Amino acid sequence: MAFLGTLCLILVLTTLAGNFANRLGVPAVIGELLIGIIIGPALLNWVQLNSLVNLFSDIGVVILMFLGGLESNLQLLMKYLRPAIIVATLGVILPISVMGLASWWWGFTGLESLFIGVIFSATSVSISVAVLKEYHALTTREGATILGAAVADDIMGVVLLSLMISLLASQGIEAAGSQPALAIVLLEQVAFFGGTYVLVKWVAPYLMHLSERLVMASSVTIMSMVICLGMAWLANLVGLSGAIGAFFAGIAVAHTPYREVLADHVEPLGNAIFIPVFFVSVGLNMTLDHVGEKVGIILGLTVLACLTKLIGCGLGARLCHFSWSSSTVIGTGMIARGEMGLITAQIGHQAGLLGDANYSVMILVIVLATVVAPLLLKQALKRMPQGAPEQAI
Repeated sequence: MAFLGTLCLILVLTTLAGNFANRLGVPAVIGELLIGIIIGPALLNWVQLNSLVNLFSDIGVVILMFLGGLESNLQLLMKYLRPAIIVATLGVILPISVMGLASWWWGFTGLESLFIGVIFSATSVSISVAVLKEYHALTTREGATILGAAVADDIMGVVLLSLMISLLASQGIEAAGSQPALAIVLLEQVAFFGGTYVLVKWVAPYLMHLSERLVMASSVTIMSMVICLGMAWLANLVGLSGAIGAFFAGIAVAHTPYREVLADHVEPLGNAIFIPVFFVSVGLNMTLDHVGEKVGIILGLTVLACLTKLIGCGLGARLCHFSWSSSTVIGTGMIARGEMGLITAQIGHQAGLLGDANYSVMILVIVLATVVAPLLLKQALKRMPQGAPEQAI
């Protein structure tokens, strides 16, 4: 029951913070992230991450990405698949090389530097989805490219993490947990995306039609949540982010006649309880341990974390003939690290690769980059021309 008091506090403060942020012309998500920093271990220490906060946070990111999929256009995503892959590839290569070299220059070992590069190669598009939804840019070509690149980025991140775990084992460092062979992981992911096609084409429309015939209140909404949570669970089972599974579940349900009804039912549920807890949980990860002695490294890595995604992904967009303003939107939309970076850092910490001090530094840099990302994305969206968009090749 104590968690109910915590939940009340989070909801009251995030509502007020979102209101003030909107009045200041800042994305509401910034206010919610800052609330997590203020009431968390970094400052007031009123709320700590525990199993219930993590659970509500996980459900929040799943619902947020489901809503993102619900509002997405599958044809648009497929149209910009090639640019998305190029954006994701350059957005992985540049952070690994630049962040790795910078970490090595700052005194980290070679293996630590490589792993730090892997940590910051990941993208958490959940934060960007919230901003794109707020500014009605989710169904634009830039939004489609960001979403597609996030999926490709997630797959690359899983492959890199698996390779890193194998490298740790070869160096005699015990990896956290039992990691399946890379080939098996890739086969499972191929099977997952094959199953996703079947879901979009046949299974979801049949299940949604069946649910409408059930004599049960909210049966259509319940069935959509079954599909959403089930896809998130399956994605996590094959090594992908549960957010990716929820996103494709949203796309599957969007291709049924119930899209508008579900948007009206699910969005209030997510925004009223679970999604604010997710944004707050990102801030709760932040602590100020070892900040004084490593402030230069923290600031330097934060700047590089933002620039490597902005330049790498933005350059990928330019290579696909997007305009400079569109490329900037895509680059800023890929900056946030969020839960993907936190999970990767945690694995390295549990494996003994990152000590307590360095782990705290990485978490702080991830949170700072995630807080900065929505501000940069908003500014990039404001600079977008209002005329007809250029076509990407």
